[in-house]
Amino acid sequence: MTAVLETSSSELDTALEELHAAAPRWAHLGADEKAGLLLEVRATVHATARVWAEAGANAKGVARTPIAGEEWVAGPWATLYAINRYVATLREIARSGAPALPASRIRQRSDGQTVVDVFPGGLWDHVLLSGVKAEVWMEPGVTPATLASTMGIWYKETSHEPRVCLVLGAGNIAAIPPLDVLYKLVADGSVCLLKMNPVNAYLTPIFRTALAPLIREGYLRIVDGGAPTGAYLTNHASVDEIHITGSDRTHDAIIWGTDGQADERKSRKAPLLAKSITSELGNVSPTIVFPGKWSDADFDFQAQQIVTQKLHNDGFNCIALQVLVLPKAWDGTAKLLSAIDATMKRVPPRPGYYPGAQSRRDAAAAHHPDAIAYDEAENGIVPRTIIHVDAHETMDMAVCVEAFAPVIAVVELDGDFDTYVHTAVDYANNQLWGTLGANLVAHPTTMKTHHAAFDAAVAALRFGCVAINTWTGVGFLIAETTWGAYPGHTLENIGSGLGVVHNSHLFSRAQKTVIHASFAPFPRSLFGYGGALLPKPPWFVTHRNAEKIGQLLCDFEVSHNPLLAANIALLAMTG
Repeated sequence: MTAVLETSSSELDTALEELHAAAPRWAHLGADEKAGLLLEVRATVHATARVWAEAGANAKGVARTPIAGEEWVAGPWATLYAINRYVATLREIARSGAPALPASRIRQRSDGQTVVDVFPGGLWDHVLLSGVKAEVWMEPGVTPATLASTMGIWYKETSHEPRVCLVLGAGNIAAIPPLDVLYKLVADGSVCLLKMNPVNAYLTPIFRTALAPLIREGYLRIVDGGAPTGAYLTNHASVDEIHITGSDRTHDAIIWGTDGQADERKSRKAPLLAKSITSELGNVSPTIVFPGKWSDADFDFQAQQIVTQKLHNDGFNCIALQVLVLPKAWDGTAKLLSAIDATMKRVPPRPGYYPGAQSRRDAAAAHHPDAIAYDEAENGIVPRTIIHVDAHETMDMAVCVEAFAPVIAVVELDGDFDTYVHTAVDYANNQLWGTLGANLVAHPTTMKTHHAAFDAAVAALRFGCVAINTWTGVGFLIAETTWGAYPGHTLENIGSGLGVVHNSHLFSRAQKTVIHASFAPFPRSLFGYGGALLPKPPWFVTHRNAEKIGQLLCDFEVSHNPLLAANIALLAMTG
């Protein structure tokens, strides 16, 4: 095991001193000047994209395979995409003093809840992600008339206190640390000290190059270290606020401590740390399948979708599918499980690079003698595993602890359509740990025939992102959406966390994001599936051209060259 590099306390102190010196300048820098600086960052991120993506692919053991496309898309491309959206928002603020949206994008549901259509926003969104739609639902009480007053709150304040935010970076997805930093800079006006996670500390020198303009101006410092460095920084007097992407256990250790009095402090609501903290802390993610009349091609495509939801990044995602909820009475359940089995056998294994994955997999599979393991636990491979869990076993680890490993737990529920839907939503809301993301799979005919029941299910799900016929990972990738837990968690019961990131429109009272996509890929999508032109999505683990598409997407975010878009479309069609 590689030794963890700990930045010295004197270097940490110096970094914080430099950030404090620069914080007033950032707080008072005009929105147009901030946009200009982010365009400089866009150029340096793009120039670093190849070394960034290749470093991730090498570290995760997927170099020179199509799966390496994950490191392009969920690394430099997601960062470039977000930068462009933040630049657009900052320019709007420079023009009018606040973010703005056309009235045509704002509507109310029948129950009065305000919804904003945030994607697609322009021509290229329609071209590159045809059929994908995203909306942000606001908290009750926000109306179309009051929505504008809840956007870009920091920019409406007449005075700004300079602030330093400690960002505790995630070790799994490469875009998370820079995206968290960008949000704190743009939305909250805070300069940032980014502490890298030891798991992906190999990215530290790359990030220092990619984010060099922010470092040059004193608005960002990047340091390395494990728990000792984290403890030193969280308790440092020069750190005003904290953002963490990680686990609820790490969060609680920061807030309540790790000694014998931690539980007692929590019961008294007496935290050790009296600093503002936001967080994204994972989830036991469900995918709920609605019964319907599917073709053989539908079973195959949705099996690839479901397997991707689990095996993207080998399952080391905070919204990796963990519990697959199926209707017991549906004759398609057996067919779908058979198609998933065939897809799992198609996809080659990869090294389980994230520490502790084997033990977490074993704990989730314990007490399940019928567990299906698709690999041998050798050469660093953590066996991809499917288990079946009785819906009444509410204390099974597979449903109450995030596995962060390639494990799918299948749960079958009884009842006719309406009973099943109600039971499935209740199960996801009340039995599974966390509120970060949930996926729904439903044929268009099913959604039309049972419109009221389906709409009620989407509304009732208490998750920060709900994805319909796609994966919540899309909600992570497109910056127009909010990313974070469903509102309502507290420091004492932190669940999936507090606050949001990404959120390029700077909503302050968002409840959740809902993503829609076509049930079938192009060209089948033209025949009764909604007419979308999106073929097999490039994030599918079965896509043969994912790496090439990822590279071109990075280039496109900088140039918006129509020839690049055409090439991306061609590669997507042939994947």
